[in-house]
Amino acid sequence: MGLSAVESSLKKSQCPHEIKHFIPRRYQEKVFEVAKRKNTISVLETGAGKTMIAVMLIKHIADQHIIKSTGHKKSIVFMAPTVHLVIQQYEVIKRSTTLEVGLYYGAKGVDDWSPECWEVEVNKHDIMVMTPQILLDALRNAFLRIEMICLMVFDECHRATGNHPYAKIMKEFYHKSGNKPKIFGMTASPVIKKGVSSGMDCEDQISHLESILDSQVYTVEDTTEIKENIPSAVQVCKLYNPTWFTCLDLKAKMEALWSKFDASIKLKLQGPEKTEFEDINDKVKMLRKQLSNDYMKILYCLDDLGIICAYEAVKICLENAPDVNEECYYYNESSLQCRYFLDEVLSMMGELLQEGYIIHTDFELDYLKAHKVGYISPKLYELLHIFQSLGSTRQVLCLIFVERIITAKVIQRYVKKLPCLSHFTASYLTGSTTSVDALEPKLQKEILESFYTGKVNLLFATDVVEEGIHVQNCSYVIRFDLPKTVRSYVQSRGRARKNDSQFIIMLEKDNKKQRDHLSDIIKSEHSMIDTSRTRDPYVCNLRACNFEDANAYYVEATGASVTPDSSVSLIYRYCEKLPGDRYFIPRPDFHFRLYEGFYQCEITLPPNAAIQTIVGPMSRNSHSSKQLVCLEACKMLHQMGALDDHLLPIVEVPLENEVIVKSKELSAGAGTTKRKELHGTTCIHALSGTWGEKVDGASFEAYKFEFSCNVDETYSGFVLLVESKLDDDVGNIEVNLYLIAKMVKAYVSSCGKVHLTADQIKQAMCFQEFFCNGLFGRLFLGTEADGTEREFLLQSDINSLWSLSYSYLLLPTEASDNSNKISWNIDWRGICSCANVVEFLREHYSNDLEHFKGSRGNLLLSSTGSWKTDSRDGIVHFANSSLDTNNLEDMVVLAIHTGRIYSVVEVVSSISAESPLEENADVASSDYTYVEYFKTTYGIVLMYPGQPLLRLKQSHNAHNLLVDQGVSLPDGLVQEKEQAHVHMPPEILVSIDIRVDVLKSFYLLPSLLYRLESLMLASQIRKEINGQSSNFYISSSLVLEALTTLRCCDNFSLERLELLGDSVLKYAVSSYLFLKYTEKHEGQLTARRTRAICNSNLHKLGIKKKLQGYIRDSAFEPRRWAAPGQLSRFPEPCQCGVDTLEVPLDSRFQTEKAVKVGKFCDNGHRWMNSKTIADCVEALIGAYYVGGGLFAALHLMKWLGIDSEAGSSLAVEAITRASLRSYRPKTDELATLEMKLGYEFSVKGLLHEAITHASQQKLGASYCYQRLEFLGDSVLDVLITQHLYRSHTDVDPGVLTDLRSAAVSNENFARAAIRQNLHPHLQHCSGLLQSHISEYERLITEAENSTISLEDVKCPKVLGDMVESIAGAILIDTKLNLDEVWRVFKPILSPIVSPSTLQLHPLRKLSELCDSLGYFLRETCTKDDALAHVELSLQLEDVLLVGNGFDRSRKAAKHKAARQVLKELEKSVERREHCSDLDNDIGTNLTDKEFPEPVNQIGKQNMMTIQSFLESKTTDPTQAYDYSNEVPSHNSATPVIAPIDTRKGEPRKCLFELCKQLQWPMPTFTTTEQKSRTPIEFGEGSEKRIGFSSFQSKISLHIPNSCTIVCTGDPRADKKTSMDSAVVAMLHELQRQRKLVIRHS
Repeated sequence: MGLSAVESSLKKSQCPHEIKHFIPRRYQEKVFEVAKRKNTISVLETGAGKTMIAVMLIKHIADQHIIKSTGHKKSIVFMAPTVHLVIQQYEVIKRSTTLEVGLYYGAKGVDDWSPECWEVEVNKHDIMVMTPQILLDALRNAFLRIEMICLMVFDECHRATGNHPYAKIMKEFYHKSGNKPKIFGMTASPVIKKGVSSGMDCEDQISHLESILDSQVYTVEDTTEIKENIPSAVQVCKLYNPTWFTCLDLKAKMEALWSKFDASIKLKLQGPEKTEFEDINDKVKMLRKQLSNDYMKILYCLDDLGIICAYEAVKICLENAPDVNEECYYYNESSLQCRYFLDEVLSMMGELLQEGYIIHTDFELDYLKAHKVGYISPKLYELLHIFQSLGSTRQVLCLIFVERIITAKVIQRYVKKLPCLSHFTASYLTGSTTSVDALEPKLQKEILESFYTGKVNLLFATDVVEEGIHVQNCSYVIRFDLPKTVRSYVQSRGRARKNDSQFIIMLEKDNKKQRDHLSDIIKSEHSMIDTSRTRDPYVCNLRACNFEDANAYYVEATGASVTPDSSVSLIYRYCEKLPGDRYFIPRPDFHFRLYEGFYQCEITLPPNAAIQTIVGPMSRNSHSSKQLVCLEACKMLHQMGALDDHLLPIVEVPLENEVIVKSKELSAGAGTTKRKELHGTTCIHALSGTWGEKVDGASFEAYKFEFSCNVDETYSGFVLLVESKLDDDVGNIEVNLYLIAKMVKAYVSSCGKVHLTADQIKQAMCFQEFFCNGLFGRLFLGTEADGTEREFLLQSDINSLWSLSYSYLLLPTEASDNSNKISWNIDWRGICSCANVVEFLREHYSNDLEHFKGSRGNLLLSSTGSWKTDSRDGIVHFANSSLDTNNLEDMVVLAIHTGRIYSVVEVVSSISAESPLEENADVASSDYTYVEYFKTTYGIVLMYPGQPLLRLKQSHNAHNLLVDQGVSLPDGLVQEKEQAHVHMPPEILVSIDIRVDVLKSFYLLPSLLYRLESLMLASQIRKEINGQSSNFYISSSLVLEALTTLRCCDNFSLERLELLGDSVLKYAVSSYLFLKYTEKHEGQLTARRTRAICNSNLHKLGIKKKLQGYIRDSAFEPRRWAAPGQLSRFPEPCQCGVDTLEVPLDSRFQTEKAVKVGKFCDNGHRWMNSKTIADCVEALIGAYYVGGGLFAALHLMKWLGIDSEAGSSLAVEAITRASLRSYRPKTDELATLEMKLGYEFSVKGLLHEAITHASQQKLGASYCYQRLEFLGDSVLDVLITQHLYRSHTDVDPGVLTDLRSAAVSNENFARAAIRQNLHPHLQHCSGLLQSHISEYERLITEAENSTISLEDVKCPKVLGDMVESIAGAILIDTKLNLDEVWRVFKPILSPIVSPSTLQLHPLRKLSELCDSLGYFLRETCTKDDALAHVELSLQLEDVLLVGNGFDRSRKAAKHKAARQVLKELEKSVERREHCSDLDNDIGTNLTDKEFPEPVNQIGKQNMMTIQSFLESKTTDPTQAYDYSNEVPSHNSATPVIAPIDTRKGEPRKCLFELCKQLQWPMPTFTTTEQKSRTPIEFGEGSEKRIGFSSFQSKISLHIPNSCTIVCTGDPRADKKTSMDSAVVAMLHELQRQRKLVIRHS
């Protein structure tokens, strides 16, 4: 465990000598020898090394193997009464031993540890250093047992009396144990009571201490060695004169004034103005008490310190006066009375002090003058005189003990004002009390550290530092107020640790009472020492320890116990865990009855507790009766399950099988976006088949594809043959395919069964292999450039490209007229033609490869040299045939030298192969002819060079046609490309007898098949989910939508369904929990619901059902699409380290690093956000709810394993319970409310529960609306979400989310309550709540009159809660009829927010606007007392906008600042839009997917201003420029960046961070593309790339109030890399202009 700040400071303050080599002194050895033999209380002076004796004893026990002697580990426990001491002793023990030491105190969260945590600690540590309350609690809760401890060390053991935890540990556990640990106590003063003087009294107290600790006091008789080695402070008494300036008139006036204001406040409590609300009365009582306390503090300071300090005390009281802005009017009036009192007292003192303001100031600065006139007391004067006598050195450390906190604060302030003491730094220290004057623990730690290190010289303190704090250099200890006990005297004296230090006691002259008191204390010390020394260490005369056998309750399972003494705190702890709000703090109420001298206590627990009222047994006093009734309550709560077997309030934690364990390597849990997981893809069962293995043919399910274009374009029909029958909503669909400037509608329909013979199957497979590889893959493998031999892919049967798990046939159908769409036939002629072409190519590649290499020419054709000499005019010779020129148009051909497929556009009779090579051919430009080119490049000798060339239309890659290309895409607007045509000699072409419309249809098939396969997967999981159920129908398209993420870039995604499914899931689980667990309160129900619907649980359930394999999480990549029989042209070999298709659930396949999400390898593995799986679960629930209603959604949840089905019988039971509940409504209260709601309850108790706030506990209410609110929250959520989902079908999912957030918000419900006048019916007992509701109603009315903005109005949450609880009550009353609830609530909530009325929060709106414009917000937050100040700055091109917000909460202050900045930014944007003489350039996005979207719409009017400025300031890196006189930008420090990382995206990321840091607007990019017919090489080595397109980017960066820099990058192979190149140039230019520094690697 790490140490806190104070632990670190205490480390530094320890003495420098090494403790591990400690050599004990003789007296320490003596004590150690006694402690080894028996339980011992060591009584030695402060600083005598008692801790080191304890260390010796610890080592001895460890050496004797007592820790593990019995095979069960035993621990050593070292206790100290304060946290400061615990940390200090921990450090000493840790440095002095080699044992494992643990540190424990409340601030480390020990109170909330589980048994498992304690078990780990016990096993891990040998020594446990802790406060005694920690051990006591651990023993009571049975986390530790006394038998597990072999040694207990009690530091400052004199505290083991009364109800101190030391005493309780011994009484409740040690003395009742049969296996007791060894005891060692340490103290400098075993006597702690006041006024002890006789030896007999000392003996009694020491004997009592010995009895409790089962130990014997021992001290060394010869103190010579101690005196020689331990510094002892010299005691000095400083006398001061009695106070002579009594201020009697002032005191009389103050008393009269106090009586007046006290009477005024008392009148509010007892007079006719008394409020009916107890919470306000309680607060007013506290005010009255504070008024009295303030008066007494001022009076005390006036008497003890003088009027100047009393004046300071009044100012301190004013600083601590309650704020009047947060409470109700009634309370504020009383609060103002307190302020008025203090103001008047301040005024009276001011008048008395100043004969003139200057004189008053002089008195403050010169304490001698102030003392002469009596403005400071002689006592304070003497103290200041002591300070001045310490000299001018800053090395003095002086500790001043005072009785009261106010004394410490006032003197410390006064000392700071004195010039004569300005060389000292003064501060004060208090205990962690509830006093308004007490310091926060964090500040206490800082002050104590400053005193240790010498930064503070004068430390005023109460008794908090009397014990155990060791400051080696403390040379003066002053008792400004006398010690009250011997212990206090001894301990405070022991704080003076330095040699020649002084212990100064201040006494009033001639004050016999003070003198006698000090004399008694000194006598008591001597008596205590003598008594301790005269005790024989070898004789044990311990008194019998007779403790009453407390009426404790024990848990048999664990041994945990609760006593009457501890039961009260346990009940309060239980109540603290119950849900509450600012108007109701759950706590028990106690009522006492007195019967014939005996007390009986009745306890009433909050309405949301497991039990409400218990009457306890009779007892002789009220305190005991309270303890006994609390003990009874603890028993009942444990028996009812509200307390666990360790007697702690039940905290809902995940069950063992529900825990989602984070892997050791990851900090992000399952179901988060940060965590990425590797998953496989599920095989499509419908596409699996064994037909390829059947020798006698096979039967197929046939599905016809027909295409209809919105322009005059013809596409051939196709038929899909699969072995399995597809579901109707998969096999009969319509799909829109978007081409450039046109759309094709694809119709898929079932055509029944088709039987193919084995030969037909073989030909069909050959056709599919030929065309799919020819168009989308490669028919020829290997090139001379790669050094691999060229071969024909289909040279032999390629069965390896066919898989049983993924096999289907795609065949063209014959052309037919549109009159008969039902009949269809497979185009076997075309299929056979393709098979013949394949055989032709196989034959020539197998027989003589040289035929296609040209060394002997084309042997198939005639050797006559010219087309013109051919005897048959109009005949063209192809590689495999000769055809008439009139039949060539739209013919499909294959080029034998490239394997590419073309279609013939026309015969070009004007050119032949003997003509010069044209530049637009798809070959390298040259001055030589086609004949020479083919001979040189491919070794082909053309036999018919005189034939006319054919102009051919090239084939192209497949495109994603599922996205409308007419819409703007990230790269800009799509422009129709010119058709690429080539010229070729016919004799190197193989003619294919297939229609050109078949070729055109082939380009549609990848997108259509991708959509079909997606639907097949959706249908597949639908079958798994539905099982045998046929009571509902969910379309496969709806399921597919639920499985499709935004990353797919489709025209649908799961976002909308996820939003709906989230609400449905929340409702289903909430209603189930509400009805199932009737004894659970709202907090427990919420915890269970959160556990059930959280992303980690949904992720676990989704993984369990293998949902991850069905999710579509990436856009369709047509170039990687491969049909059965096709070799992928762009393979992605699997490098995932997984041999199987399914990825095991292993931490090896989980990461938080940046990975390419969505991209899959050839085995189907892909990285996926962990949260995506949870999102899909919610979306599926939404899909089933839309398709089949709540019944279908519940069926899906049951399939997933989510408990959510609440039957109507449970609702009936809830109604029955409500009908039996007693309630006392006001006259016609419920009837009036029912009329407003438009619904009459059959069970009135439900409505009364729905409007009852928990504060009604004061009036005896045994229920409240919290459980119904839990239910109603989910009811309104699902109803409103459903309404928005159905009403706004075309809005963006993000807008839908914003609409739901606005409509389902507590603010919206609260406004509805005010609008419908429901708030008067709320039953509560809180005056503060009543005040806030009235104020909110007033503000809403003003907002409707447009005097203020609704954004500034904060509602009381209770109003929204009441609306939700009424919805829950109606749901139960209607037996879970959601439609009826919506009928009631739709008019109540109307008008429901719509996209046109939606108002985004200013901060959200500002953030989005900045993102779109490319600006960066900078936030600065400071905290001044209770007020937060947030400054938001926004740098425009040349204007800095700054907004400031002030509020109690940082969030509210930030909102106010955002509103200011947004207003100015909108004005700036509006000014731009009014100016139209400049172009509104849209910048390109700086970054890739990881960074914000496209930026920087530079406006018009501002652009004019900027442009006029920039014309003279735009810099070109190519021009020389003198930067020596350049004015620096608004950021004074030059930023330093790491060496530039040139990996793709990294330079842009670097510039993005730089702009964000300096608030520069985002840069703009302009990218140009150059195409080439020759390959272009980019980069070197491993970065080398070859392409036919070159991209070059220009970047423009505007630096506010400086200049605009424009840089151009180098040509690159892709757009993003070219932008990176431009950014690198920009970064170097920025360095050249001294605007940044790039570190060297």
